[in-house]
Amino acid sequence: MRSLLAPLMVTLVLAALCSCEKDPKDPSGSPSAASIKITKEVANAFVKRQKRSSLYEWYSEHYKNPMEQMHERCENYPPCDYLSDQIGFSMAYNHFFRRY
Repeated sequence: MRSLLAPLMVTLVLAALCSCEKDPKDPSGSPSAASIKITKEVANAFVKRQKRSSLYEWYSEHYKNPMEQMHERCENYPPCDYLSDQIGFSMAYNHFFRRY
């Protein structure tokens, strides 16, 4: 195992040196800020916003259903979360919060 360590280290060092060399086509080094900027039209073509097709989709994105709220309430209370792993969510929620 020790005999493989030295060639492995030499290989890793050479790989690091080769990957850190500058690109011969780009003598300036890092790109300038002007070359990074793109026009507004190109950006809008690249990133499209998804339109809401119905009121229900908009509502379901912004508001959680009651069962999900109850799960989060139980998960945020460690004794309820632990008990829900043992006996199930509905019984654990009913034990600690008396509603289900």
